[in-house]
Order: sequence, then structure tokens, then C-alpha cells
Amino acid sequence: MRDGWIRAFVVAAFAEACSWAALLAGMAVKYGPPRDEIGVQIFGPIHGGLFVIYGLLALMVARRRRWTLVQTGLALAAAVPPFATVLFERWARRRGLLDAPTPAERPLTPAGR
Repeated sequence: MRDGWIRAFVVAAFAEACSWAALLAGMAVKYGPPRDEIGVQIFGPIHGGLFVIYGLLALMVARRRRWTLVQTGLALAAAVPPFATVLFERWARRRGLLDAPTPAERPLTPAGR
């Protein structure tokens, strides 16, 4: 079974990248011929919220999966350039950083399961 935090991190990485696309489209409308700020006013706060959610989930997954400081820094830095969160997620998946914990790594519950 996959870790729910990992799944949330993957969804947040994709959503953050999509919000970048929407924000860039809004900026094109703002500075292009229409000269309308509505796209930035709508997608700016959405992107900001997803940026924060991605960062918090990156820290949570990094702690749970015991990423190195460099790996954690790369995950956080990926939120800055457009679409880099998806690239980081794919890179991390190829290197096994997003694999579900093995039974030996899972903490025991009070019932011993």
C-alpha cells in the first residue's frame, strides 16, 4: 500500500505545475494586448497556496522517507522555476525516493501491527 503522504506530494507537485501554467497565462494576458489583470488576480493566490502546500508536503515526505538535506533542498528549490516540481517528482521516483516504506521501516502501532 502506498503512503498517503507520498500520494499527496505527487498530486501537489502536479497541481503546482498546473498553477504555474495558469499564472503564466494570466501574466501573458496582463502584459499582452488585452491588458487585463483578472488572470493574475485569480491564479496568483491559487499558485501561492499550492506553492506552500507543495513545500510543506515536501518537508513531510522528506522527513518520513529520510531524504538527505540535498534531496530535501532540491525538492524545495523545484517549487521556484515553472514546472520543476513535476521534474523533481519524476527524478525522485526513478531513484526510489518515493517508494512505499518496507515492512521493516514501518513503525509498530500500539497493537503491534
